[in-house]
Amino acid sequence: MVITMMMFVTAFLTILITLLLKSAFDTISWYLLTPLRIKRIMDKQGVTGPKPYFLTGNIPDMASLSSAAVSHDMKNISHDIVGRLLPHFVAWSNQYGKRFIYWNGVEPRLCLTDTELIKQFLSKYNSVTGKSWQQQEGSKNFIGRGLLMANGEDWYRQRHMVAPAFMGDRLKEYGVHMVECTKEIIKSLENALVSGESEVEIGEYMTELTADIISRTEFGTNYNKGKQIFHLLTKLQSLCAQATRHLCFPGSRYFPSSYNKEIKTLKVEVEKLLLEIIESRKDCVEVGKTDSFGKDLLGILLEEMKNKGGSLKNLQVVMDECKTFFFAGHETTALLLTWTTMLLASNPQWQQKVRDEVRNLFNGETPLIDQLSKLTVLNMVINESMRLYPPATVLPRMAFEDITLGDLYIPKGLSIWIPVLAIHHSQELWGQDANEFNPDRFASKSFIPGRFIPFASGPRNCVGQSFAIMEAKIILSMLISKFSFTISDNYRHAPVTVLTIKPKYGVQLCFKPLDP
Repeated sequence: MVITMMMFVTAFLTILITLLLKSAFDTISWYLLTPLRIKRIMDKQGVTGPKPYFLTGNIPDMASLSSAAVSHDMKNISHDIVGRLLPHFVAWSNQYGKRFIYWNGVEPRLCLTDTELIKQFLSKYNSVTGKSWQQQEGSKNFIGRGLLMANGEDWYRQRHMVAPAFMGDRLKEYGVHMVECTKEIIKSLENALVSGESEVEIGEYMTELTADIISRTEFGTNYNKGKQIFHLLTKLQSLCAQATRHLCFPGSRYFPSSYNKEIKTLKVEVEKLLLEIIESRKDCVEVGKTDSFGKDLLGILLEEMKNKGGSLKNLQVVMDECKTFFFAGHETTALLLTWTTMLLASNPQWQQKVRDEVRNLFNGETPLIDQLSKLTVLNMVINESMRLYPPATVLPRMAFEDITLGDLYIPKGLSIWIPVLAIHHSQELWGQDANEFNPDRFASKSFIPGRFIPFASGPRNCVGQSFAIMEAKIILSMLISKFSFTISDNYRHAPVTVLTIKPKYGVQLCFKPLDP
């Protein structure tokens, strides 16, 4: 009996020591060995960059440069914003050239601006690249491991599960929600003007409108709970934007800090609401009240999971997809609409061109979904808006295997950092007027591949881009046919980055109803 107990204790201690040693080796490898190996390989290829600090890398440098860049507001409306939003890119590319390596904590990132290499990287190496541990961990409590953060087989499976929700007739059904919600916001604007308000903060209206649309699109009759989820996710987004600085030190995500506690509390609230909606759908199907989970996005996800043999008992992936599309389908479109209305307000000649096109096509009637592709001028304006103010300033992907990219050898564990904003504003790629609003540059569809990537490109491009463009066209065409708008004297142009590019003080516009 004693011998048996001793053998059990010995075996237990052996397993425990093995696990501790493995954990220690993994930690040392992640924080020291892998970074040193990658640095050595890149040094041999002549790719260098700023000297990193221990554990924090170049995060202190980036924080200092960013703080200095946004400490003052811009004197006028200028779209020359790369130095303001990516000051570290400007500083380091001037010092180290177009290719340089910098450290986001202990994660090495290679800056890549060569459009041919970007095109090759995003199209050819999709299966062996993806989101890094740091990115996944930073957004774990925000959008989880939904499509935006999934890798490998998980990404492939989730992409095929989600794709049917953004095809053909499904999009037309969503268009009905978009039209109805836009009518409501137009009525709200009209009421504001009647009550004596001549100036509105259009960002608030666009946020409310896109939140309403995504709530109805994603949750159908449960859209009121969807709005609650939206408000909680907005708080989570603000907290998770600071995630990198909280992940520099080993085990920091387990610290009982107020930051970690607040994030986890909000996550629990969001998932509680999501589970309530999902369980009510499952109950209705199980008791025979309905033969489907619904025609909204949530219903489609549940149906696809069931049809593809997925277990409805493990609903974390569905919840993560819901959170992902709430963020991606609401946040980016609201900002696209906000920046586009600002650009149209400050460029009245283009505003009138769009208005004339909308009137000629729809003659004052509700936009027809099948006719949206004919709005060529509006499409040019939207593209130029996304060029100047893209949904994301950067696009990072990590290599999970050693790969060759042009003349570069990319070792496993190195992240490729694509500075989308800088590429979109490059005078070398777009001409001397790269920082000016000129939709005519999109009159021709023949331009260098890889230089316009608001939705990324290749197999891992944004699955909801058709949804976003359709939504933007419907809202803008309805808005511009009812009102003319100009920039208010109170508008202060101060773009800032909080995961996405936002106007620091909102966008104040003066609205005037058009004659019937």
